[in-house]
Amino acid sequence: MAKKKSVPKDIPQRADRDRRVRQSERIARVLQVLNLIQSRGRWNVKAIARELDCSERTVHRDLNVLEFCGVPFFFSEEEQCYRVRSDFRFPTLMLTGEEALGQAIATRITGAAGLDVGLGAAPTTKKLASASSEETKQIIFDAMSLVDVFDLKLADHSRHGENLKSIQMALLGSNQLTGVYESPYEDASVKLTIHPYRLCLVKQAWYIIGHIDGELKPKTFRVARFKSLRQTMAIADRPSNFDLRKYFGNAWSVYRGDKAYEIELRFDAIAARTVIETNWHHTQQVAKHRDGSITLRFTIDGLDEIQNWILGWSGHVQIVAPDELRVSIVKRLSLGIQINSESFNTP
Repeated sequence: MAKKKSVPKDIPQRADRDRRVRQSERIARVLQVLNLIQSRGRWNVKAIARELDCSERTVHRDLNVLEFCGVPFFFSEEEQCYRVRSDFRFPTLMLTGEEALGQAIATRITGAAGLDVGLGAAPTTKKLASASSEETKQIIFDAMSLVDVFDLKLADHSRHGENLKSIQMALLGSNQLTGVYESPYEDASVKLTIHPYRLCLVKQAWYIIGHIDGELKPKTFRVARFKSLRQTMAIADRPSNFDLRKYFGNAWSVYRGDKAYEIELRFDAIAARTVIETNWHHTQQVAKHRDGSITLRFTIDGLDEIQNWILGWSGHVQIVAPDELRVSIVKRLSLGIQINSESFNTP
């Protein structure tokens, strides 16, 4: 009896997420076929294949799926195209008013400058609206005409749409990324190959977290600083237990310092009410005082990122602790006064 050949252990197995992505793509294509043959156009196999950029054999398979699902379509010999019985309505999810409102707001948010990664929620909302009741359609229409998102002060990503798309596809496919990165802290651009872990929006910009090929420690890269970026077919080494919150730790924003600090700031009564309207950090604690002032306490890793925020409250905040932070802020304020005094005295 012939001995069974064992599969070598070093052959990479196709990730389960790859299978799910392919299934999702096929379902989306089948629904596109249904949308076409339900429309007023004349769609035969050849026309559908051309429209969807696939083979005629693939179209036949998709039509078989629709037939198996009970979609009552037929081929009109007179018009030489496929038609769906006029009384047929494809089953759709029934949205509640709150769900429709949430979808409409999501559409507005994902259409805002800086958040408009890919197509956003707009195509999905249009499809849901077209298959919904008149009441739901009206809710979606009203919400989208009455809700807007403006002036988020995000980094300009208008020229980086393709980079963001490449990152998303690489994350879904578990593939590596390669590109040229230009950091303001380096003299020259560098070519990097990255094993991506996460894409995340932090404060005012999109960042990609991952490790450079040949290294083990993950790093943070600002998407807008990539001059070029593309997905490769090489499999990315992404740890399954990666925890984004643990990675950022108690960083004020995205770059985590080596040392932890207990921050204590006292804001006067003029600024107090405005300050506590926002949760500035996940470790934030607030203590209110009788005179209307407040004390904010944070535990943060590193002092660099918080300083610009403190400077924005100059004249209304006292740094109680740590001394190291107070000294640094005083130096920066003194330098600012010096620069502006010189400018003022220059004829």
